[in-house]
Amino acid sequence: MNTSIKPVCAIVGAGEGLGASLARVFAADGCAVAVLSRTAGGSAEALAAARKANPSGRTLYVQADASKSDSLEAGLGAVASELGAIDILIYNVRGSVAFKPPLESSCDELREILDVEVVGAFAATRAVLPAMLERGHGTILYSSATAALRGSANGLLYATAKFGLRGMAQSVAKAYAAKGVHVAHLRLDCDLDVPIVREMRGASFRKENTAQTDDVAQTYLWVHKQPRSAWSNEVELRPYTETWTI
Repeated sequence: MNTSIKPVCAIVGAGEGLGASLARVFAADGCAVAVLSRTAGGSAEALAAARKANPSGRTLYVQADASKSDSLEAGLGAVASELGAIDILIYNVRGSVAFKPPLESSCDELREILDVEVVGAFAATRAVLPAMLERGHGTILYSSATAALRGSANGLLYATAKFGLRGMAQSVAKAYAAKGVHVAHLRLDCDLDVPIVREMRGASFRKENTAQTDDVAQTYLWVHKQPRSAWSNEVELRPYTETWTI
């Protein structure tokens, strides 16, 4: 049973950029924040952000590999043992992406990205759901992308994985929303203002054409706090300058 005064938020895939912003925003709101990644260095920025946002709050790093179900389940179990039952799970993991035509993509590559994007998300969900159902409340948020709604000529691997994640989010929501668990799929239809995007765009980078990660994280918090009579399952985010079709 969760004996903490404030909710426990576990962020899987808490690296720099959005991961750090999520840690900062949920810590600032009073949550105990656990960050999970393959290495301590990978979550160092997120852990520091949470501690700076709430110096008196409880924080924790736990090693976990999103490509290995047993590792995720053990990691989330360690969070619950240390901080209390998890109230908020944020699955913010992105698999290694190779954009190329279908016939240049391999079955092994597809299995690899499905393991991270879908099987990993399912393992994390299974790890936290029983306690959420027992308490009658909980929030599960999945970070996603436009590829969850639309494939592309060179995006078979990424789109297949994100379609799977979106389908899982809908299925889990339909199975357990009535029992108090809020499940949402957050589709980021844009570039984020993170170092890798700035480097990739080079001289063409324009801040106004990207989403600010702290702003995106505030939307995650807003979704978590939605009243039960008005829950979202599908949320899309983009900057005001983004050109979009769906």
